[in-house]
Amino acid sequence: MSREAASQINNTSEWYQVVNISFHRMADLNHLSLEQISQRLTRDTAITHDIPSHWREDELQPAAVLIPFLRIADEWQLLYIRRASHEQDHHSGQVAFAGGKFETDDGSLHQTALREAQEEIGIQPQHVTILGQLGYHHSISRFRITPVVGHMPWPYQLQLDRQEVARAFTIPLAWLADPGHHRIEQVSRDGLGPFPVVYFDEYDGELLWGATARMTLSLLSLLD
Repeated sequence: MSREAASQINNTSEWYQVVNISFHRMADLNHLSLEQISQRLTRDTAITHDIPSHWREDELQPAAVLIPFLRIADEWQLLYIRRASHEQDHHSGQVAFAGGKFETDDGSLHQTALREAQEEIGIQPQHVTILGQLGYHHSISRFRITPVVGHMPWPYQLQLDRQEVARAFTIPLAWLADPGHHRIEQVSRDGLGPFPVVYFDEYDGELLWGATARMTLSLLSLLD
């Protein structure tokens, strides 16, 4: 994306931030230690939105997702899922992080993220080291999502709930950080818009876009 295009988007939508990580920094991401990642996650990030939010906090349901870091061939990678396809499901077939809405028995949103990851893809909570979290993301489906960042061992024997998850796969952090691999498109929905929506290039046949893409960029902005 050109500097002029990024400037135009920022001027028209203050609630959206474009992440532009230099190429020489992408290789450095793979040298980050868990301690360094955790330290960078202590930086504040602004609340992000699928669309500019006009809902009050009490109109949003709390939810959480788990963003798992793992090492493959000396590279940091993130673990994503593709949701199973179901008729009349707005998020059907989309790429996402494992997660879901807060339940009263969870005790905390970190526990929500761990429980959902266990239920959806079989990651045992005791195998995840929590590194930190990102700022809230307000979704178009009226969830206030807390992205919880953790580290898990790899290889790992995942167990997918096929009713919920069609596939789990990883994407290298350095690939995600390459500004040539994502773009902004103006999208209108339900008579509203247009609004800027993040789309990544396809990776291994999967399309990362929307809320999950936005949370990915928020993570990258902290790691730069």
